[in-house]
Amino acid sequence: MHRIFISDLHLDDVVSPVFKRFTECLAQERARVDEIYILGDLVEMWVGDDDTSDVATALVAALRDTSALCPLYVMHGNRDFLFGADFERASGATLIPDPWTTEDGLVLSHGDELCTDDVDYQTARQYLRSEAFREDLLEKPLEERLGIGRAMREQSKQTKANTPAQIMDVNPGAVDDLIASTGARYFVHGHTHRPGIHAHGNCARIVTGDWDRVGWLCRQTGDTLQLECFSLARHYGT
Repeated sequence: MHRIFISDLHLDDVVSPVFKRFTECLAQERARVDEIYILGDLVEMWVGDDDTSDVATALVAALRDTSALCPLYVMHGNRDFLFGADFERASGATLIPDPWTTEDGLVLSHGDELCTDDVDYQTARQYLRSEAFREDLLEKPLEERLGIGRAMREQSKQTKANTPAQIMDVNPGAVDDLIASTGARYFVHGHTHRPGIHAHGNCARIVTGDWDRVGWLCRQTGDTLQLECFSLARHYGT
């Protein structure tokens, strides 16, 4: 099995280097891997599948081109938990729950639910992921939702700046509980923007990085998983 796993691209501008490298990555990898997984926070903000902005339109088109050639799986993150059925149909991607176990036993997650030391975040997460909040928000006009989304982004930046870094990382006990309950040998997640490989007994926890100064992916080739880092200033693969 040959797969790649990416997360935390936070796409918000169709002409940005990140968006360009993302489309180049998809174009190359869909021709040589068996499956592609996007583990949350693909975009900086998603306020509904009826978004017709340039970045939303280009994103769906790039995903559709990829899913036509290679199975593509997308997991909700804290930025894009409103990806819905219309997004799924238009993009050809398959939305998967968090956590997700592959047929060969890899456990996948966005990772934010494991940051249990950040109590305020978990309280907000529970509210934002509720069906009541989702229904109420999606009933509002698109422009109003975009305004709400921008306000939430600014509040998130301020909160993150004032929260100790260690609180925003995954809790080791929560990670160990998930690994124990699933029997995982490999656990892949994002969210924390702390790329690395960590040993948890017989399980390797692989953290994908955010696409900011550089891009990151986790590549699975058979029973081997490794992190890859690449420049966002040059064409992907060069």
